[in-house]
Amino acid sequence: MWTRIIARATRAVPGARNCSAIHQRISNPIFFKIPKSTFPQILNNPRFFATDSTLTLDDELSPDFSENGSDRQRLEEGDMYEVDVDKLESLLRLLEISADGSFESCLDDMDLTLHQQLVTKVIESPLVLGENLIRFFRWAWSERSLEVTTPMVESLVLAVCGNDVRKKEAYSLWDLVKEIGEKESGILNVSILNDLILCFSRLVKGKAALEVFDKFEAFHCVPDADTYYFTIDAVCRRRAYDWACGVCEKMVDAQALPDGEKVGAILSWLCKGKKAKEAHGVYVVAMEKGKRPPMSTVSFLVAKLCGEDETVKLALEMLEDIPEEKRERAIKPFMTVVRALCRIKEVDKAKELLVKMIKDGPPPGNDVFNFVVTGYSKAGEIGKAVETMKLMGSRGLRPDVYTYTALASAYSNGGEMEEARKVLAEAKRKHVKLGPVMFHTLIRGYCKLEKFDEALKLFSEMKKYGVQPSVDEYEKLIQSLCLKALDWEMAEKLLEEMKENGLHLKGITRGLIRAVKEMEKEVVEVESITAVA
Repeated sequence: MWTRIIARATRAVPGARNCSAIHQRISNPIFFKIPKSTFPQILNNPRFFATDSTLTLDDELSPDFSENGSDRQRLEEGDMYEVDVDKLESLLRLLEISADGSFESCLDDMDLTLHQQLVTKVIESPLVLGENLIRFFRWAWSERSLEVTTPMVESLVLAVCGNDVRKKEAYSLWDLVKEIGEKESGILNVSILNDLILCFSRLVKGKAALEVFDKFEAFHCVPDADTYYFTIDAVCRRRAYDWACGVCEKMVDAQALPDGEKVGAILSWLCKGKKAKEAHGVYVVAMEKGKRPPMSTVSFLVAKLCGEDETVKLALEMLEDIPEEKRERAIKPFMTVVRALCRIKEVDKAKELLVKMIKDGPPPGNDVFNFVVTGYSKAGEIGKAVETMKLMGSRGLRPDVYTYTALASAYSNGGEMEEARKVLAEAKRKHVKLGPVMFHTLIRGYCKLEKFDEALKLFSEMKKYGVQPSVDEYEKLIQSLCLKALDWEMAEKLLEEMKENGLHLKGITRGLIRAVKEMEKEVVEVESITAVA
């Protein structure tokens, strides 16, 4: 042991001279309060390769130390190298403070013997500022011709791209890595570039992440599944969904899809960016590769596809991919597709899906039947609507008020007021409370047939049933009385009734009542004059 101590004392090199204010701060014992005895604890930080707390300082600095006292590490070319502890301490102190413009000159004056082992120790020190670490690495590589290796760059990227990395440091690191990749062949790998993309993604810098992605080919690296996932995440955070679609297209072409959970995340991001059709393309390839996304994502994608008329059938096809064991709880996507098919007037296909749900699951509820009945009613196919209602009743379900209203409207539009009345009567039996729309539908039908007495009768029945007419009901009935029946007296009664209920009629409709009233008086006067003559 004494032999080693004497050897170290002989080889010791004086510290760097006082080159600047930075060196003065470093040399000042007041500024640097960490005692030397604590230095091995710094080396034992998890960012070091050696993490065994039982190692001594000699072990930490000389991994190849053996019992014969040889504490030197052999270089590849046959030379011998040993880390100088004092210089390493001084270097770390310099790197742990905010540097000014004399940072590189101080490094020059320290007369360091650079070696991969020393640089690795510095990179993995937990107290070094990221900005200083990048400047030190650039200085060692460009000014001192340090032989850069892939593990060294990997360690540098991991050390800088921590949770608290700043944008300036991230961009500075990328500039350095990019320069290394352009000047040194075969140094960069996929892992290094992926870490940079992930770093920019966390900083919400999608354009920078895409720049790293675009450099893969230039650096002779092949993107993997994580590359595509991190890049898509980064650009979607910036809501650059067109860029995301471009990356997705390359991912699909390369057949490099991540696992099902990550595929689900990609689909969700695209759907949020109104790129449901592009998301469906990724979904199809993922299913072919056995990368099944979560059921919640499938439901979300189905809902987004159903939002556009042209992609509803794609959503219908997706239902075939839902496993049998998950169908029982997949009512939401099935219901969404049924509703969308009815909206685009593909009611027969909606009915087919309804029947299939009855057979294979998930069991359809009231809403699914109501969509189909309403769709047939709006299409004027009353027979099919009634047939679906009977099927609904056979399963112990009952139509809601809206479905009854749609069916009554279909009868009313066809002039079948008696059938419409039957629907109203059945709705009253099945539901305690009806809305004004049901009554309004029938009143409008009577007015079209110019059966104003029936319309007024139903209007009174509506109020007795506890449904308060709205301004719209009053207005349309008054207009019909004035324009078709020329019954301004009944129109005035309804106007007074509105005033009592605190409702206000539009001025143009009030003017219509006055006009009809004056017109009738003029007709009476003309008839009187004619009779006298």
